[in-house]
Amino acid sequence: MMPISAPFFVTFALSLALVPLCRRLAIRLGRVAQPRADRWHGRPVALLGGVAISVSLFIAASLFGLLAQRPVLIGCAVIAFLTGLVDDLTTLKASTKLIVQIALASTLLFFNYRINWVGSITLDSLLTLVWVVGITNAFNLLDNMDGLCGGVSMIAIVGLIVDASQRGSLGTPEITYLLALLGAIGGFLVYNVHPASIFMGDAGSLLIGFSFGALTLTTDRSVGARSNLLPVVAVPVLVLLIPILDTTLVTLSRWLSGRPASRGGRDHSSHRLVVMGLSEARAVAMLWMLAAAGALTGIMLTRPNQTWSLFAAVAFVFGMVLFAVFLGGIRVYDDGAQAAGGRQLTPLVVDMMYKRRVAEVLLDFCLITASYYFAYRLRFEDPEEFLGNFPNFSQSLPVIVASQLVAFFGVGVYRGVWRYFSVTDTIVMARGVFVGVVASQLAILYLYRFFSYSRAVFVIDAVLLMGSMTLSRASFRLVGDFLNRQREAGTRVIVYGAGDGGALAVRELQRRAKPLRILGFIDDAPHKTGTRVLGYPVLGGFERLERLLHTASVDLVVIGARNIDAERIRSLRAACASRGIALTQLTVGMEDLVVPFSHGASRTGNPQTG
Repeated sequence: MMPISAPFFVTFALSLALVPLCRRLAIRLGRVAQPRADRWHGRPVALLGGVAISVSLFIAASLFGLLAQRPVLIGCAVIAFLTGLVDDLTTLKASTKLIVQIALASTLLFFNYRINWVGSITLDSLLTLVWVVGITNAFNLLDNMDGLCGGVSMIAIVGLIVDASQRGSLGTPEITYLLALLGAIGGFLVYNVHPASIFMGDAGSLLIGFSFGALTLTTDRSVGARSNLLPVVAVPVLVLLIPILDTTLVTLSRWLSGRPASRGGRDHSSHRLVVMGLSEARAVAMLWMLAAAGALTGIMLTRPNQTWSLFAAVAFVFGMVLFAVFLGGIRVYDDGAQAAGGRQLTPLVVDMMYKRRVAEVLLDFCLITASYYFAYRLRFEDPEEFLGNFPNFSQSLPVIVASQLVAFFGVGVYRGVWRYFSVTDTIVMARGVFVGVVASQLAILYLYRFFSYSRAVFVIDAVLLMGSMTLSRASFRLVGDFLNRQREAGTRVIVYGAGDGGALAVRELQRRAKPLRILGFIDDAPHKTGTRVLGYPVLGGFERLERLLHTASVDLVVIGARNIDAERIRSLRAACASRGIALTQLTVGMEDLVVPFSHGASRTGNPQTG
């Protein structure tokens, strides 16, 4: 009998062998991703890695009978791959790819593959279209840094396989497909981890995204009628939470900044982590860990007793939302380079005072509701006992929410700034929680005579609410302090030139293993002073650099400007040499390795000189 893991080993070996061949083919055909202002990589990298992934997967599908067992799934996956391949070779319009994705999702619907979350065929069909198209594009957008899309994909596949094993669904064609895809991506990832020698391109990312969107659908109509629908919805969402959050963050940021969502950019979650001080490898590793945490949290919800797993899931989702809001506050756009007609808005409401307060109130509303709900779940752990007290919960919830929000407003909780959170703010919040709990109990006593209500619920609620609010506020301060320490460590660097060359120099510095602290840019263009590039400030012109060198505030100066005259280089060399400060220059160019002989050239001499 063939082992269940056979598809994985077959595709892993195939992909491992095919990726170098695809890399050579891409170089020969000129299908190489060149460095651009809206792309992260700083050197040419071959495309067509997705060809190796897809060919390995489809060979396995033929070997293990998937073509006969799931012809619709395999056929649609082939079309998704071909669409991405055409885009890699010729560049398709975003609207063209969207039409193909909608057509593929509609094909799945025609053959009764759909989400069964709501119970209404119409609503579930609409959700299916949004889900398949959204997940497909989410993985396409996630392919923005070495090893990120491949690593997150493998973690998500493992999560779905573990979930299937707990439900006793191993051995199905869908699991065979997942195992084959896992091996194909694993073989590719060997060559794609930093520094990557090949990219998967749209041929790979569209295939992977579509596969996840399709494999989380079902033809089982009874799913929507289950009494416990939470795991059915939560598992795929939590397993795929990183690409979902990254897509949401990028879409909102570009919309608020007046940029089209379809245009590429260095504004993804991975890029923002690097801007905040992490190296590229650490940023990818952090997102891998968060993806694994999401998958583990989703799997926990399949357990029979969901009280603690549900609490962990809610806490994780809140934490990820706060993480996304924090990343959204990182400035990655040059305000002077807004899109034509774009609004001068800072990405996400966290940097706008009046909208930030609205966001705080909405978050507190969610925290108050969740804390009160879990207080009931913890007090009445027996399911029947909880259901018996649920009318008390639903009846008193509006009173709890109103009392707490009014108390928070009254004691001044909404006067603080999260990034400067301190012990004083904790005392203010504790006062607000206490006043809110007392006020809510008095209101319930007046309205319902406190009949059949448990006082222990309010004690547990106060502890949960205080803890969740403190963590939500302190998270900004803790993350900010951690990243500041990351930036303060290491060699202090100034980059000369705040254009494309300077940005390329920063990315090259961030790839080094040696810890660096990039202080900012120096640029002789007066209009750039005060702006930010990749999150770092433009400090001024050459005079400002001389002052920094004089005060010994710099350890290394890197020339990133592409168009710099020889006189300025001599001035920089003299200024740095006089104070013992290192000076280096980023050079990007092409070197002739083989030069054809011209007519009359000597074969034994230098072909350039004859």
